[in-house]
Amino acid sequence: MKKALIICAAGMSSSMMAAKTTDWFKQNGYDITMDAVGATEGAKWIETSDFDLFLVSPQTKMYLKNLQASGEKVGKPVISIPPQAYVPIPSGIKNMGELVLKNMPK
Repeated sequence: MKKALIICAAGMSSSMMAAKTTDWFKQNGYDITMDAVGATEGAKWIETSDFDLFLVSPQTKMYLKNLQASGEKVGKPVISIPPQAYVPIPSGIKNMGELVLKNMPK
């Protein structure tokens, strides 16, 4: 199983996106789960967790470079989520799922 983590301002809207995208993965036959944390904990999660991919929400993109530096330390990808993949409607969930599939390490 692969795991992706959304890093968001407070982790609330991203928790909903993570749950809906995890459901999308299950419905489409992928063994991927998602979760979410707040930006203040992002670097710690990148450096110490077993997640495979980290996604930075649009409202926290000001932290992207620092979070990517944490990812480089441990060899894990940290990417930015475009706004069209951060909308809790079917097209946004599909965009998020496809973003994760495209960037998930093999």
